[in-house]
Amino acid sequence: MGMIIDGVWHMDGNAQQITNGRYIRRDSQFRAWVTADGSSGFKAESGRYHLYIAVNCPWAHRTRIFRALKRLENVISMSIALPRRTDQGWVFDNDDPHYRDTCLGTQALHEVYSLAQPDYSGSVTVPTLWDTERRTIVNNESSEIIRMLNSEFQAFTDDPTDYYPEPLRTEIDALNDVIYPTVNNGVYRAGFASSQGAYEEAYAGVFATLDQLEERLAAQRYLLGDQLTEADWRLFPTLVRFDAAYYGAFKCNVRRIVDYPNLWDYTRELYQMPGIAETVDIEIFKRGYYSPSPMRNPLGIVPKGPMIDFSVPHGRGRLQASA
Repeated sequence: MGMIIDGVWHMDGNAQQITNGRYIRRDSQFRAWVTADGSSGFKAESGRYHLYIAVNCPWAHRTRIFRALKRLENVISMSIALPRRTDQGWVFDNDDPHYRDTCLGTQALHEVYSLAQPDYSGSVTVPTLWDTERRTIVNNESSEIIRMLNSEFQAFTDDPTDYYPEPLRTEIDALNDVIYPTVNNGVYRAGFASSQGAYEEAYAGVFATLDQLEERLAAQRYLLGDQLTEADWRLFPTLVRFDAAYYGAFKCNVRRIVDYPNLWDYTRELYQMPGIAETVDIEIFKRGYYSPSPMRNPLGIVPKGPMIDFSVPHGRGRLQASA
């Protein structure tokens, strides 16, 4: 997958870490924060920050969702990388207005990392939040970026919704601590496993948690009752990709999301929220997950199916009405 070593891109570098057949995701290294008052050194300002994403990446999808939910499209600009990585990693096509780097004009995201830190060594990932004033990367950890978008840019949005409210934070964190390793990252642990045992371990975790979530959603509209929270939006990018990508490409094939009545209705409800459908592109997801891979898809053939209609009415409102 390639990585940067001492500021230089190495296309044969090993950005993935495999231990005893188990895929271990590397920690993000840029972890500064944008704050409303600027006490962190990065003050929330309109037009100052630029978000780099890829449509097929679920971690980047989280940030795109929060940018839409909080109506920050005119506050934080955005560039979209091509869905298929090359030997240069995430790259742009500056001849295509949809896939060009509208901020720095780079050809590849690793150039952005080298500009931020000339001696940087590590992975090059999306999402990446860039500060145009200090010309550096603020943060490349999606779970932290979405919290900044949720709370620190309130002066620039007319949406007051708080998806990480103080009274629910303990419950949100507890759910995230279950869902992230077993589902969000669990599908990757299954797909990138290099031993049968590691694959089966991850596979079992994915479906054990999906089964629990299915039961939970039988009695309540959202993960924490009748209020949408960060936990729902962190889960959604995995659910919306599951049947088109993880079921086949990552061999997570006990059941599809459409086979879970409550999870399937819930996924459709989130998809149908204002601004969310525009962040979802199943064909782009498939192009990314079925890109050429010596381990998973050596010929790079992208399947034509499945046909998924997220616009079918969901009926989830009845749970809130009966509560």
